Amino acid sequence: MKTCSLIWLAVLLLLPSLPATALSKTTEGQIRLMDNLGDTLVLDRPARRIVSLAPNITESLFAIGAGQHIVATVNHSDYPEAALAIPRIGTYNKVNRESLVAMNPDLVIAWESGNGVDVINHLKALGLPVYVTEALTFEDIATNLRDFATLTGRGTEGESVAAAFVERYQSLRQRYVAAAPVTVFYQVWNQPLMTLNDDNLIADVIRLCGGVNIFATAGPPMPVVNTETVLRADPDVIIASGMGEERPDWVDQWSRWPSLRAAQNHQLYFIPPSLLQRHSTRILDGAALMCQYLDQARQIIAPTTP
Repeated sequence: MKTCSLIWLAVLLLLPSLPATALSKTTEGQIRLMDNLGDTLVLDRPARRIVSLAPNITESLFAIGAGQHIVATVNHSDYPEAALAIPRIGTYNKVNRESLVAMNPDLVIAWESGNGVDVINHLKALGLPVYVTEALTFEDIATNLRDFATLTGRGTEGESVAAAFVERYQSLRQRYVAAAPVTVFYQVWNQPLMTLNDDNLIADVIRLCGGVNIFATAGPPMPVVNTETVLRADPDVIIASGMGEERPDWVDQWSRWPSLRAAQNHQLYFIPPSLLQRHSTRILDGAALMCQYLDQARQIIAPTTP
């Protein structure tokens, strides 16, 4: 796997859970909004030429109906299909700043941990209107939807989409809050064998579904482990992600150990990384799959009596 892909994966996965960004109201025709860095952005009118510097930002803008205002974005912004037609200005961590400026944006939405403070500060120094965001929790995703709606003059649409997101999240939480625990090995990659501890949003998804991460207390946020450790932990379910949207061959390699509970019970699953590693509304699609798979394992472990 290329180094840049590993960096991309690490940044996406290793985001801790922190409080949501503070929000200010629109005032006398102006839009005033405090971003994730504590800076207040002031717009005289709703943004109509937006540069999105992360795939999750692009998805969220489309979700509130503001996708048509995106004039440029970065690689991997491939959802929805309409996003594929948007001009690219580099990658999340290597933005072509000259191309960005040439787009004459009236709003740049940046990703704090992905784009980096150096890039963000440089864009601000150029006089560009930059709003810095970070989605670290389910609540933050809803907040971002509302914030982006405020910035684009789509408050009603944003509130509706955010409310639907929260309602769906609460529905999943209520459904699985009392579910019997299922042990889970979440496999990020195969060579090296990588997983996650509990300090990230994907771990929140696992907990949401009644899962117990077998590497919850591992020291590094994204530890490299070995096969023997996984075999000793003997998880009920193995969930693989990878880098692409197709099921990787290596998830089925666990069948070589038939004594492994997940292999023995055929509980080897794949969830496309775009459904879990992008912190936008589609993370609940990934969560729904996660909950479905853990529930299937739960029925094998302790079948429900008719």
